[in-house]
Amino acid sequence: MVICLPTYNERANLEPLVERLGEVLADVDAEPRLLVIDDSSPDGTGELADRLSGELPFLSVLHRTRKEGLGPAYIAGFRWALEQGAERIVQMDADFSHDPADLPRLLAASAAAGLSLGSRYVEGGGTENWGRGRQAISRFGSFYARTILGVPVQDLTGGFKCWRRDALEALPLDRIRTRGYAFQIETTYRTIRGGFEVAEVPIVFAERRAGGSKMTRGIVLEAIWKVPELRLRAALNRL
Repeated sequence: MVICLPTYNERANLEPLVERLGEVLADVDAEPRLLVIDDSSPDGTGELADRLSGELPFLSVLHRTRKEGLGPAYIAGFRWALEQGAERIVQMDADFSHDPADLPRLLAASAAAGLSLGSRYVEGGGTENWGRGRQAISRFGSFYARTILGVPVQDLTGGFKCWRRDALEALPLDRIRTRGYAFQIETTYRTIRGGFEVAEVPIVFAERRAGGSKMTRGIVLEAIWKVPELRLRAALNRL
């Protein structure tokens, strides 16, 4: 198993998260790997990751020369994980929004599904320390994507995922150009279109512990226009 952890200015969160993940991974996998994918963070996240990798045998670091967004960072991590022969590939945020304690349930669900997805919007899921405005935007985003794409997944913008190797290998990584929420929607939709089951595992998504949100207007706008494009391309059999 490889856990892909993209970072940009996450120095305050990285060390405690790596420590917590190390505790969890020891119980779920004999030879786990944690990959930090850093987009040249100006706050020194990459340098901290290098120091930690020298101390922890399960930690590796992939440095990227510039900030390109979440999607390209994950794709770089996915390629690395597949080259390493990983049978399970996990993606998660680096700010404690995704609870490492949920990893065992996500991994267990992937035994019967090509993709298991940590979901805020199924029974037992939810959010913590979110304002009403943010909750409304998030719920509408998933409703909007689900309605246009015609799929039953409740949390299409969720980013806490466990891929089975065959499902990830089926994704055309060289054709995916989305970067933010749209990346989460596109990869889940392509997985469904590829004939793989998607299992939603209830999680509670918490507000980040430290640092600022990476949400921008551009990320929201990308998701708005990308969703209809995905449906159109699927209708034309060009997905």
